[in-house]
Parts: sequence; C-alpha cells; structure tokens
Amino acid sequence: MLRLHDAYPPPLVPETHFARLGRWLEMESQAERERLQERRQVQSSQRAERGGETLLGMVIRDHAVGLGGRYLLLLQKRRQGERLPWNRFKVGSPVELVPEGDGRTLPGIVSRKRPDHLQIAVDDWPDGKLFRVDLTPDEVTRRRQVAAMDLAARATGRLAQLRDLLLYRRDPKFRDLMEMPASERLNESQHEALQWVMAADDLAVIHGPPGTGKTTTLVEVIRQSIAGGEKVLACAPSNTAVDNLLERLALAGLNAVRLGHPARVLEAVRNHTLDALVEAHESHRIISEMLWEADDLERRSGKFWRGRGERGRKSRQRSGARELRRHARLMEKRAIEDILNDADVICATVSFDFGLLGDREFDLLVIDEACQSVEPGCWVPLRFAQRVVLAGDHCQLPPTILSQPAARDGFAVSLMQRLVEHYGDRVTRRLTIQYRMNQSIMDFSSACFYENALVAHPSVRHHTLADLIDGASHNLQLGPVTFYDTAGAGWDEEQEPEGLSRLNPAEGKFVLGQVRALCDAGIRPQDIAVIAPYAAQVRWLRDQSPWDELEIDTVDGFQGREKEAVVISTVRSNKDNEIGFLADERRMNVAMTRAKRRMIVIGDSATLATNKFFAKLLDWFESVEAYRSVWDVMYNGDEPNPDQTASYGERG
Repeated sequence: MLRLHDAYPPPLVPETHFARLGRWLEMESQAERERLQERRQVQSSQRAERGGETLLGMVIRDHAVGLGGRYLLLLQKRRQGERLPWNRFKVGSPVELVPEGDGRTLPGIVSRKRPDHLQIAVDDWPDGKLFRVDLTPDEVTRRRQVAAMDLAARATGRLAQLRDLLLYRRDPKFRDLMEMPASERLNESQHEALQWVMAADDLAVIHGPPGTGKTTTLVEVIRQSIAGGEKVLACAPSNTAVDNLLERLALAGLNAVRLGHPARVLEAVRNHTLDALVEAHESHRIISEMLWEADDLERRSGKFWRGRGERGRKSRQRSGARELRRHARLMEKRAIEDILNDADVICATVSFDFGLLGDREFDLLVIDEACQSVEPGCWVPLRFAQRVVLAGDHCQLPPTILSQPAARDGFAVSLMQRLVEHYGDRVTRRLTIQYRMNQSIMDFSSACFYENALVAHPSVRHHTLADLIDGASHNLQLGPVTFYDTAGAGWDEEQEPEGLSRLNPAEGKFVLGQVRALCDAGIRPQDIAVIAPYAAQVRWLRDQSPWDELEIDTVDGFQGREKEAVVISTVRSNKDNEIGFLADERRMNVAMTRAKRRMIVIGDSATLATNKFFAKLLDWFESVEAYRSVWDVMYNGDEPNPDQTASYGERG
C-alpha cells in the first residue's frame, strides 16, 4: 500500500539528529528576524500592511481580564467597524504592540481573531492610544522545542524507548489484533485503523487523505481509550486544528479540557476551555473578590493624601494588594488542579507550555495534523506519553518554513512523513473512503497521490451543483470539473513593487466572473471559495469582490476546509515559464480537494505545462473533457475580455 525507500536509512544518533534540528530552528529564527527588520523599515502604511504581518492604526476598544491576571485587549482599526486587511495573524501568534510616538513595546499573544478585530493577551497594560501590531519571531516556542529535544536526548525510561523508536533504533511493537465489534460510526477502513491503533504498544500512524474522516477515526480512538480507563493528551500544531478535534470530542460527550487560546468561540469549544472551567469552579467567586479588593487597594495607594504617615499607608496598601493576589493565584492553581485531575482528555497545541501538567503521565498521546508541524514541535508533548498516535496526510502541505536553506536541508519534512517513509505499512494504516468530493473531483488526486486507493462514498459520488439549484433557470455548466486555459490571452502576471508576492489582475477578473455566474445561478456566496497561491492575488480579489460572504484565501488558509464550489486561480503566466512554489505539487493537491460539487481551475497552460505535474494535470482535464479555453467563454473583437465575465459568465 505504501512505498518504502529501497533501503532503510541507518539508525539516527540522538545527539546528531537533535543538533541538526536545533540548527534548522536557529536558521528559521534568523530568517524571521530579518523579515521583521525589513518590515519595520517600511514607512508607507499600504506597503507595511501588504505582507500580512503588520497592522497599523489599531486602537483598544475593550478589554477583559483572563486566567492568571492577563489583560485581553480587543483591538480594531481607528475607524470603528472597518474590516482588517488580509493578514497572517492567527490565534496563538506572538505579536508586539508598538505605540505610535513614545512608549514601550509590549509583547503579547493573539487570543482571538475576527474579520474586524484581534484580541491580544498581554501581561501589562500598554502605553499609548494608537498602536502598530507586528507578528514577531516565536522565540519562546523555539526555546521550548530545544528544551524538549535536550530532555529526549538525555532521557531514560519510557521517553528513551519512544525516542529510540522514532530514530529507527528499535522496532515498533504490536499486540495481536483484537476483534472489536463494528461501529455504525466507522466505515471499514476507519474500523481497521481503529483496531490497528488499539493494538500498538508504542506507535501507530493514521494516514487520512482529504475527506476520509480522519477526525472521526481519532475521536473513536480516544473514546475507546478512555473507555478502557486511559488518560489521553490530544494535540495539533494549530489552534484551529485543536478546536476542530475538541468540538468533536465534546459532541461525543467526553470530559475534555482545552489549554491555551481557542481559535473558535463556539460554546461547544468555549465551555471546555480552562478559563471557562475555572470561572465555573466553586472557588471562582472568592478568587474574583480577592482580585477586586487587590485592585482597589492599588488604586487607593496611588491617590494623593496630605498628612503624616502617608508613605507607610501606601506601602501597607501595596503590600496588602500583593498578598491578596498571591492567595488568589494559589486558589486558582488548586482549581486548575481539580479540573485537570477530572479530565478524560486534555487538548492543546503541540508546543504549548505544558508546565500546568506537572509530572502527569498519559497513556495515549494523539497528534492530529502531524504533517503540519515541524519535527521539534512534536517532541514537546512526547515526554508525557506511554504510546503515540500520529494522524495527518504527508501528501498535503508540509510545515511552513521561512528559511529556504533549512527547508532544502530537510526541515520541511515532518516527523510523521519521516516515519511513514521509513516504516510504511509496519506502523501506518490509510483511510480510503472519502465523504467530500464528487468522484470526478477526487479522481486525479487519488491517482496521483494515493495510488488510486480512494473511493467516493455513494452519498457524494455523483453529487453536483444541480442538486442545490433549479437547473432549468440558467445555462450554467454544472459538471464537477473544468479547467479554463488563459494561454494566448495576454494575461501576464505582475510582481508587487516590493517583490513580496505576485498577482494577475486579468485572471482575477475572470475568477470573479465565474463566481458571479455561480451566484446568479443560485449558489450562495458563502458556499463558494476562491483559492490563490499568492497573497497579492488574494488581496486583489478581496478588494475587488462585491460579496462579503465569499471566502478568498491562500492554499495554506484552506487546508482542512471544504466548500460546495471552489475556483482556483493559479496566477503564474510569464514568458520565462516560471511557476515558483507552485512546483510543490502538494499545494495543488490541497487546492483541488477542497471542492465538494464543482471545481474550476484557471491558468496559463503555456506556463504551467513546463512542469511535469501540471502537464499531467492538463492531460487529465483533456481526458475527462473538462478542458476549455477562455476564448470559449467570452469574445470581444480579436481578443478575450476578462471584464465581460461579469455579465456573461459561462456560455453553452
């Protein structure tokens, strides 16, 4: 089922392997510092925000107090209600608040993100009224990863055994498969993966191609483990991935506790966060009263009083405030201990500060979306585990690496990918029945990436947009796949003035024309996605789009997502036939597996076909009679006119 290297690589030496990973971490850190320095030299507001890592003109609209006395600041643009420009900020991202004018720079963490605001957690109240917010290198997480690898290198006991397995120094062990009763929650391949995981003594891998129910399988693994009396630690590299898993665990009725900042605000997620559970704890009222009294003492100590004994009174008030806060923190710590002790499963990002867990041990560590984490991240929670399950898809996007030299050397290879390539079927089970895509949308990816192993479930095998709209009311083509070739149209790509990214406005107009045709036929904008590989194209499309509900994002932003219809803009069109990072075929695998009922790809065949993968893709479109030229869609005199798509849409 899975191909292995022709020869196994030799066992890895722990000290050498971890030193190499540490060197790559430092290279990544240096690349991030250099990019931050470049951003700070940009004065123009439009140019400063263009890279997506800076927001200017931000004001504090509201605030709250979170766990541990942190301030949770809600920041918006100065003009209230204005949407934030496209940006790379995510929940958990480290940032700096830089006041305009004088004032100290304050570090923080993004704790919530919405279209019109960010919530940022900080330890102190910031100076100033108007702020610049910058993404910053995550040195805290990096130090945590280095410390975890140092611990693993020196480990004895169970961590040493797991380390040796992950470095090919001992073989994985499995017990005899125990026949488990079939569950209506799982299909055959999911049930086989469940049995495989439950038989693993130390390591199992679940390979979940798009739409195959990887999360469903993981939830059942966790349910069965808890039913057997085990404690579970469930992690993922991103806050969104943790929340997706947590939401499903909550729906399954499991006592799950979420550490860190939730990316979503659904009650199913919020009610399981540590902050919310502490608020609901019986001691919370007393803790709140003590903190309020401490704040009141601080306020009174700052007032001016005439008379003797003034200095002593202020000192006593401040000392009393410190003592009240100390007692409140102790009570809060005991409440946290109660909550963690009662939990069946604890959820967090892989590189979270797990100091709260103390010396706890977990029978099972689950790492979801493991292929999106750099390997050092996965070593952070490993010290708590007796056995490990990794889940993900190494045929989709790898970890995001800024340092290209580090990526070329091997930093972009995740722990899961490395283990799958080494151990193959000895540790891995692949899910094969997918519940997302029409079979025609699925077929190319199944053949190219999954050895034709994927099977479309009957519920989705032949579904199309015709099931959602009145097909007699329009002349829109409703077939599941179409490629529109822009070759010869003269729609050349452009480079941003700073060289940060690329865009193709003419192709962008055609993209929006396709969206308009879908909307005019009755498809809701919120059921459509537009995906482009370049941030500049995403920004252009968002600026030009008349639909607030239409989601437009990069490939990275859509991994793990799905929509009824997806329009993909490939952007690249140049006389040098360069396609840049589109050459990473996994990027197109992600983009082409987001659509459920209709997928439209737009690109210049003359540029794309110089790459072997895209040549194969174009041949496939032709073989299924899904290839069309933009000249088939609109014609104005001697050349195609992308503006006409706003009114014509598709013809014939």
